[in-house]
Amino acid sequence: HMQKKSNIMERLDNLRALMQDRDFLEGKGLSNEVNIRIFCYDPKDEMIVRRFTEQIKTDTSLKSSIIECNLYKVFLSICEDMDIVDSIVEMEETDGPKATLAELESSVVIDDYLEIIKNIPHKNGDVLLLTGIGDVYPFMRVSNLLEPLTVYYPNNPILVFYPGEYSGYDLKLFSRLQPKDHYRAFNIM
Repeated sequence: HMQKKSNIMERLDNLRALMQDRDFLEGKGLSNEVNIRIFCYDPKDEMIVRRFTEQIKTDTSLKSSIIECNLYKVFLSICEDMDIVDSIVEMEETDGPKATLAELESSVVIDDYLEIIKNIPHKNGDVLLLTGIGDVYPFMRVSNLLEPLTVYYPNNPILVFYPGEYSGYDLKLFSRLQPKDHYRAFNIM
């Protein structure tokens, strides 16, 4: 067990070093034009990863600013803006989780996320961290968000913290769920 723990610590240390790298910041060495990278980790390492993202946001020795976007918090703020937080709870009690999920999937759409995320203050070269992906599932699948996001962050590396596996073609959340379609991104380590 100890070996596994040091593995995640080691991988995060390497990630931190990589985030200083000019090639990483400029998206060099990727065979495609989008600078999206995915850091997969074992869901049980969630707290270690969260601690890392908290630390890295305030790390003044980094060459670029780090902007965190927690997708679950974005989801909640969309629900608050729509004033549906209370009705979600009621709906789940009366109609059950499946109907509630279907309703949320149709009423909270990718554009709602984009609207909030694009307005996060950022400048060229800032690194956008996407977190909260395990928490926001199944209301939103991050695969649908990545490509449209690059329109608003064309000069920013996007780093996805993903509690699951990425084969290079599809993401498997929590390493169990059926993978969704392929999109252009790269496993970071």
